[in-house]
Parts: sequence; C-alpha cells; structure tokens
Amino acid sequence: MSIEEIYEKVNTFLVEDLEIEEDKLSPDARLKEDLGIDSLEVVDVVVLVEDQFGYKMKPEDFKELHTLDQFCQFIQAHIA
Repeated sequence: MSIEEIYEKVNTFLVEDLEIEEDKLSPDARLKEDLGIDSLEVVDVVVLVEDQFGYKMKPEDFKELHTLDQFCQFIQAHIA
C-alpha cells in the first residue's frame, strides 16, 4: 500500500471517527498538540488501525509517534 493511500485512510478516520477538523491535517501536524489526540482516543486509533490496515498496533507504540507523518510511516512499515 502506498503512503498516499495510507494518508487517505488515516485522514478519513481522523475526520469521521475522531471528528478532527480536516484543515488541521498535514504531515507535520503533531498528534497530541495540534490534533488533540488524547490518551482515551489512542484506544480508538489503535482499533481503527487494526480495522483499516489489519495491523494490531499497541497503545504504547503510539506514544513514540509525534507527527501525522511518523504515524503514517509507522503503519506503512508494519503492513509492508
């Protein structure tokens, strides 16, 4: 799956499921500070990653990721 396809799926679930404003989504957007993803929403993100990509991500994996680009690159590395 290309990084563009990953971005598209990630952006879609961030907007639709977490109700993040689409204009805040950019590769350098910080997950916690800019997008407001808190510890409760991390659980939702982990479930959405498994649903969308078939990869069972751990909540602690998410703590190491700081930007939307890092998050998408992480997904690409683990589903390849």
